[in-house]
Amino acid sequence: MPSVKTRRLSTDFDMTPFVDVAFLILSFFMLATKFKPPDVVEIKTPNSVSSKELAQKDAIMVGIDKGGRVCFTIQTEKKEDDAIKYSVIKNMNTTRNLGLTEDEMKNFVKNSSIGVPFTQVKSLLGTPDDQLQNVKQPGIPIKDSANNELYFWIRDAVSAFAGKKINYLVKGDSESKYPEFKNVLSAFKRNDIYKFQLITAAEDAPPGTELYKERHK
Repeated sequence: MPSVKTRRLSTDFDMTPFVDVAFLILSFFMLATKFKPPDVVEIKTPNSVSSKELAQKDAIMVGIDKGGRVCFTIQTEKKEDDAIKYSVIKNMNTTRNLGLTEDEMKNFVKNSSIGVPFTQVKSLLGTPDDQLQNVKQPGIPIKDSANNELYFWIRDAVSAFAGKKINYLVKGDSESKYPEFKNVLSAFKRNDIYKFQLITAAEDAPPGTELYKERHK
């Protein structure tokens, strides 16, 4: 009786479909990812040991660099929350007579940070993206209650976030001076905001402490 030969299957695989899927996934993330805009001012925060990570979404953040320059940033997580940023700049454009065009207001929505006086907002938002990092922003005026423009940015942002839980964040340089910090607090207080969180650089807990043991399990 003749023996039956088993059909040998090829061990070669066509990888073309897998490569196509990989490129589709890569393209999706490239198109869907929101890149972090360049920082308005350079801030080196002090170190601290904390077990809590700050939520930096639905946030109003005020930054203070070592030279006392102040910047204002709105942070959101979802694309649909761009309406919040647009509401802020549109209302600011109306109430402060900034003379912004629709494209300039959209630039604010895209970058979401301001570090200039009202008189320079139009010029800043009209700067092309590829030149924005070369613009040195002098900071938002906060020297006294009569000239504390930060108050208005916070006021309009709080109004735009109506119905949402807002995270109030202050990011100060380790070499920033107290008078600037005091004037930032004044802008918060005028908006009836008395609680906020400080952004610091994370530092490991001292060896032997309970937090150290928890982190190094």
